[in-house]
Amino acid sequence: MSPTPEITTLGELRAAGHTSRSLREEMRENLLSALADGRDPWPGLHGFEHTVIPQLERAIIAGHDVVLLGERGQGKTRLLRTLVGLLDEWTPTVAGSELHEDPLAPVTDATRTRIQAEGDALPISWLHREERYVEKLSTPDTSVADMIGDVDPMRVAEGRRLGDPETIHFGLVPRGNRGIVALNELPDLAERIQVALLNVMEERDVQIRGYVLRLPLDVLIVASANPEDYTNRGRIITPLKDRFGAEIRTHYPLEIADEIAVIRQEAHLTAAVPEVLLEILARFTRNLRGSSAVNQSSGVSARFAIAAAETVAAAALHRATVRGGAAVARPVDLGTTIDVLGGKVEFESGEEGRELDILEHLLRTATAEVVRERFAGLDLGPLVEAFDGVRTVTTGERVTAQEFLAALPRTASEDLYDRIAERLEASGPGERAGAIELALEGLYLVRRLSKESVAGETVYG
Repeated sequence: MSPTPEITTLGELRAAGHTSRSLREEMRENLLSALADGRDPWPGLHGFEHTVIPQLERAIIAGHDVVLLGERGQGKTRLLRTLVGLLDEWTPTVAGSELHEDPLAPVTDATRTRIQAEGDALPISWLHREERYVEKLSTPDTSVADMIGDVDPMRVAEGRRLGDPETIHFGLVPRGNRGIVALNELPDLAERIQVALLNVMEERDVQIRGYVLRLPLDVLIVASANPEDYTNRGRIITPLKDRFGAEIRTHYPLEIADEIAVIRQEAHLTAAVPEVLLEILARFTRNLRGSSAVNQSSGVSARFAIAAAETVAAAALHRATVRGGAAVARPVDLGTTIDVLGGKVEFESGEEGRELDILEHLLRTATAEVVRERFAGLDLGPLVEAFDGVRTVTTGERVTAQEFLAALPRTASEDLYDRIAERLEASGPGERAGAIELALEGLYLVRRLSKESVAGETVYG
């Protein structure tokens, strides 16, 4: 954050050559400037580059209010919060103004009176861009007073007339003047509350208990919502939908690389998780989204994959704490996600009792896909031959990497384990053990090895 500008009065502001511009002009010019300079105005967003982002940029250039429609966990809220980056870092306002009024373009009679009385000595305060973003989680108990405002009985008791605008306590939307007001889960707002937004978005009027205040509010309304065919809690009323200039559909990442990037960016990992395990979790999540056993109208959130990665990392740290060694996740830790994350997925009504089986099957499918891709062309026959019907190798949640590596059988190909590790760019003992463990799991999945899992231990043979 740069230092607050030193200008403190209206006279100094005018002397500095400051000019007034509307919020939409400000965002449009800043966006076009970033695009012209080759800067990315949307940091931290993955998979929207060729679909959602171009639509949103066109909406901002056009000066439209925007509603984002999409299933849960598609990054709608993150996208809305990123809009803050298109605002000027510091914006001058009239000191003490509830509505953050522009000193060169006031909107209330009270502020105009102050400017006439104080002139160039009018105090100026500065508003940082982060303070110009207001976010509201729409809930059924939200009132018109919360959103728009209400008559303040205390001000009436002080002697002001009931028709005096000074008696009004402004709500969230007017207080967001000269900024962005984001409404999450818009359909959850009661229909009568949605009606109260109609004039604000179109005529920019504020109507409170019979009073009509002609306030030229300079506010951008953005909202997020689940598709109406999924949420049974409410709907966006047709007149309000018509007020939004742009309705943009979001989606889950289309490419595996984008899915992995989201996991890596959002997950708070307490241990090292190799890239290959993140790919398995990403493919696992995508398999859930394509499964007929899963309720696809509710979606499978990106938070599922993020929580899965955090669980895998936690399992690795738990093992390292109990048994020693480096905290590095291995394929054996993937199974820990199924027991704790099943509740994050909504299954079809006919799948009661089969939830764990479905999750295990789709995880195995994801693992097999990664094994085929990562070990394509590598002859693992000598590793199969090393298991002579008697020899076994044990791994598990409490088996350290060193113990696993020490128990591996000799193979006819002396450098086979090195080539397996090279395929996954595994360097340390933890990553090396994970790479070989994944190869064993792949051989089990193609029925070339057997596997038995009991009480947290897995035996290959």
